Amino acid sequence: MTQQPIRVALVDDHTLFRMGLAELLEQQGGVEVVGIAGNGEEARMVLSQSRPDIVIMDLHLPPSNGIDLLRQLREEGFEVPTLMLTVSDAEEDLAAALRAGARGYLLKDMEPEDVLEGIQRALRGETVVAPSMTRKLVDMLKHDQPTRPETLLNSLTQREREILVHLAQGESNKVIAKALDISHDTVKLHVRHILSKLNLNSRVEAAVFAVEHRVSMPRPTSSNH
Repeated sequence: MTQQPIRVALVDDHTLFRMGLAELLEQQGGVEVVGIAGNGEEARMVLSQSRPDIVIMDLHLPPSNGIDLLRQLREEGFEVPTLMLTVSDAEEDLAAALRAGARGYLLKDMEPEDVLEGIQRALRGETVVAPSMTRKLVDMLKHDQPTRPETLLNSLTQREREILVHLAQGESNKVIAKALDISHDTVKLHVRHILSKLNLNSRVEAAVFAVEHRVSMPRPTSSNH
């Protein structure tokens, strides 16, 4: 059985860049660019008509920017994974993109095969950050953590701690639900509780927190759903 190509929509205000990226991605194989937009208004129309598997969006889009557009789309119920692809390596842009609901943050100087790998990982439910931005993400999280990590971790239930470990492994809610034999909605509820208790804003922040503080599976006691 032939595998269906990944349906990608590109949102970028630079015509030559988006056309070049479309050609490069399709040359990699396994990708079909199903929609191209240059601003927020075009993006809404393209995304509703093309129904992509994933969106690659520039940070700077007229009339405002890609972060505002993504936030608005999320509020309107648009849940398709979205990767920011930008020239900006600013820590504040990375933070704002992830808080707006981006599945990842990639840089325009990355190789096409690395962008394709990022797309594939995002579709598996992982959050993807350009390697050169990882240190900035860790630093950003440290600045946002006024409370001692041990105190924050102690506020988690056993089940929440289990799910945090799975988040650190880049697993999607669906994968976590299957691994722990609980419902998808239950996982979503636990993730919201984890983010609230740890004073974090996204799954990727929770994953980095877990890795940084070497969070491990709790010893099994009683079931804690």
